[in-house]
Amino acid sequence: MTGSGWGAIGRAILLATLAAGTLDIGAAILTNSQVPARVVLQSVAGGWLGAAAYQGGWSTAWLGLASHFAVMLGIAAVFVVAAARIPVLRRLWFPVGVAYGIAVWLAMAFVVVPLSASTLSPPDSLVAAMKPIVIHILFVGLPIAWIARRVLGASPGA
Repeated sequence: MTGSGWGAIGRAILLATLAAGTLDIGAAILTNSQVPARVVLQSVAGGWLGAAAYQGGWSTAWLGLASHFAVMLGIAAVFVVAAARIPVLRRLWFPVGVAYGIAVWLAMAFVVVPLSASTLSPPDSLVAAMKPIVIHILFVGLPIAWIARRVLGASPGA
């Protein structure tokens, strides 16, 4: 590892959280431009509050934004800690990042959101799922994997 152990891991987690969190919520807002950004953020708060999130104005939108970054912190931490311990994840960061983006989307769409109070439903077809899958690959999996490689260093043989 290039960095200084846990300091480098913490730095990588923070950077990955900020990058992927910003890119992902930005993509969600841009690709749902038919509704205000506030509503997109409220839909995240809907995981806690259900339909009541849409009645809370900006206070529930801010709750949604904070919740989004808290979830992204967990997503980034899982990958970065694994990459610190398993060098091949850093060496093969691109295909691993693609796979991680898909895995994150699957977990969110079919485990986290259904177990929450959210009123959102999973996509009803592969075609409907393609946009969020691509977003999770490009804006979650790949940035997290790339940041882990850059901050923690490439493994031998990279």
